[in-house]
Amino acid sequence: MARATLTISSKNYSSWSLRGWLLCRMAGLDFVEQPVDLDDPENRQELLLLAPSVRVPRLNHQGVQVWDTLAIAEYLHEISPKAKMLPAGIKARAHCRAVSGEIHSGFYNLRSALPMNIKAKHESFKIFSGARPDVARVKEIWTDCLTTYGGPYLFGKPTIADAMYAPVCTRFRTYAVELDPMLSAYCDTIFAWEPMVEWCAAAVAEPDEVLELEVEF
Repeated sequence: MARATLTISSKNYSSWSLRGWLLCRMAGLDFVEQPVDLDDPENRQELLLLAPSVRVPRLNHQGVQVWDTLAIAEYLHEISPKAKMLPAGIKARAHCRAVSGEIHSGFYNLRSALPMNIKAKHESFKIFSGARPDVARVKEIWTDCLTTYGGPYLFGKPTIADAMYAPVCTRFRTYAVELDPMLSAYCDTIFAWEPMVEWCAAAVAEPDEVLELEVEF
């Protein structure tokens, strides 16, 4: 049987690719990566936040093609229930789906003001006023989850929500966003997560000429 294929973009810059990849790893799926052509103008537009993320990630598995990140998450949960990608208990599952959906469909100002760039690290960074409510809301979500479920992940153990918020952890580290000890510890947990360690190492090793982002930092 053919292995699954996950189409992804730059590991250094593409937050949606990271989410899809983490989800596949969480599900224990046997898959191969299929990078998109970064010289393609449409793919560059997507990474530059000038086009919606409809091309990556895209999962092909046993004749099924899924291209929306949350749809990928739900599909993997269906085919790999033993992976426990959603928490136990209907209340916790609903909460997990809600916070995952929130980051999936919102936070545009955060995305545009703090684009993912794993290689970069600023000592200080002034966040424009339009993005500050998004940052505050992420902190509120994390605090609520960690307090309610006890950590070290948002729902105790790794779930879909952690895959959805992992790129935000990279953004907060890149742009020196101030976090209280509990939230800082959560980011440390995500960066120490085995699949995240693998992804970040690959992002750092990615040739700089792969993409020269034309965004203002």
